[in-house]
Amino acid sequence: MTFLSLALIAVVALAGPLLALPVRWRLPVVLGELLAGIVIGRSGLALVDPSDPTFSLLANIGFALMMFVAGTHVPVRDPQIRSALGKGARRATAAAAAAVAVGTGIGLLFGTGHAPLYVVLLASSSAALVLPIVDSLRLGGPDVVAMTAQVAIADIACIVALPLLVDPPHAGRAALGALTVTGCAVALYVALRWLEDKGIRGRVHRLSENRKFALELRFQLAALFAMAGVATFSNVSVMMAGFSFGLVVAAVGEPRRLARQLFALSDGFLGPVFFVWLGASLTLRDLAGHPDMIGLGLALGAGTLLTHAGLVFLGLPLPLGVLSAAQLGVPVAAASIGTQLQVLLPGEAAALLVGALVTIAASAVAGSRAARTFALPANSGGKSGGAGTIVGPGDPGDPQG
Repeated sequence: MTFLSLALIAVVALAGPLLALPVRWRLPVVLGELLAGIVIGRSGLALVDPSDPTFSLLANIGFALMMFVAGTHVPVRDPQIRSALGKGARRATAAAAAAVAVGTGIGLLFGTGHAPLYVVLLASSSAALVLPIVDSLRLGGPDVVAMTAQVAIADIACIVALPLLVDPPHAGRAALGALTVTGCAVALYVALRWLEDKGIRGRVHRLSENRKFALELRFQLAALFAMAGVATFSNVSVMMAGFSFGLVVAAVGEPRRLARQLFALSDGFLGPVFFVWLGASLTLRDLAGHPDMIGLGLALGAGTLLTHAGLVFLGLPLPLGVLSAAQLGVPVAAASIGTQLQVLLPGEAAALLVGALVTIAASAVAGSRAARTFALPANSGGKSGGAGTIVGPGDPGDPQG
């Protein structure tokens, strides 16, 4: 990989913001980045080689960082979310039960042998996608808070389950690796909590800000890469390492300044590199040669919407149910991991992303419908029930500071 290749990737990744620019469309930035990767990758002009070791390494770093940021968006410190956990857990469990039936049916219908993977996909929700929609539309109220809790629970559970089900023959090894990564995350939480309680983090933050050292960013990246190294050694995707560390940081409290730095690093460079790499890795010609995979993608998208919309029987309003079906991280992770392990059928990785795009399109419409009923008044000053920005004690952006 050369600097010219990297420059090309950075330029074509601008398709993401350009496609997401019309506010009324409410399209995620990653959609344009995926499409750009498809154009310059194996399915298009073949201007970049996704098997290049440097490209793959940068993409994996972006994947880990993207999942870390997604973990920090889970509002584990929000007392409103905690009070709604019971209702959210019941709905997430009901959605998982429905996903077992629908996902098994899809697996039998298409004969891929990957029904367990489809069950996880259908049950999943994307906190990193749903929560920004909730915040941008200023949705609020008890129903929105309960839906947010449901999304957070489903997101966490499915991300933990995914590595075990992508490659079932090695599920035992993956489970042991997942336990190892979880143990490291717990140890990190204890250490960070101790540093917070002793006031050490606050002193380091002020020193870093005054001297322009970016110490917190350096420490976070070192911990993230160490977790990713443990995950790789334990035969677990870096996805779980990034997400679990993100949950740890969310539980302890992330300073706004650090959040901005991570946003710039993830969304400005490494995240787009990952999505361009993923798009470049897809061989959409396989979809043309296997039209059943197009049907599989549409079936997964429709099945996900059906699974979550069915929660209307548990009192979840239909627009919020469809909004909770929005998924991105889990299908992207499944496509990425499955491609790397070579366990998916030709065209199946692309089919997983087709299903995700169906849910994204439906969630954009559902968000607009939900805003008519659940949008907070512009001058209310209330919280929407989304993640917002997690602020740590002692941070200059903390109102308590």
